Amino acid sequence: MLTKSTTLLSLLFLVLAYTACNAQQFTYKPINPAFGGDTFNYQWLIQSAEAQNRFTDPAESAIDDTSELDAFTDGLNRQLLSGFSRQILNLQLGEEELRPGVFTIGSYEVEVLESLEGLVVNLLDTNTGDQTQIIIPNN
Repeated sequence: MLTKSTTLLSLLFLVLAYTACNAQQFTYKPINPAFGGDTFNYQWLIQSAEAQNRFTDPAESAIDDTSELDAFTDGLNRQLLSGFSRQILNLQLGEEELRPGVFTIGSYEVEVLESLEGLVVNLLDTNTGDQTQIIIPNN
């Protein structure tokens, strides 16, 4: 009886030793190029992510909703503000004179006044209520 259990135990030990000898080495190769993978995988990964993405950017669709009239109005406002800023720079350099007063340019209300600090320009966006104050010091 002792020989049977010893033989069985020896046989079990040999089987376990044999399976341990047949193990193979585990190697890891990253796929994502951000973690050391092949750079050619980038396009495949980005396409897979975009295909699975169910969300849309609301700002992207808002750009497409702009009408031509709104785009024209925005462009005109930009040109008027650009001309106004150019006039302020010319005033600072001494080439032109900016008269004090209140002006309405598109959706902007511009107030120009003289103070002890220098020339003060207050900008008010009448659509949003945003205000900006620019102070140009005296020479």
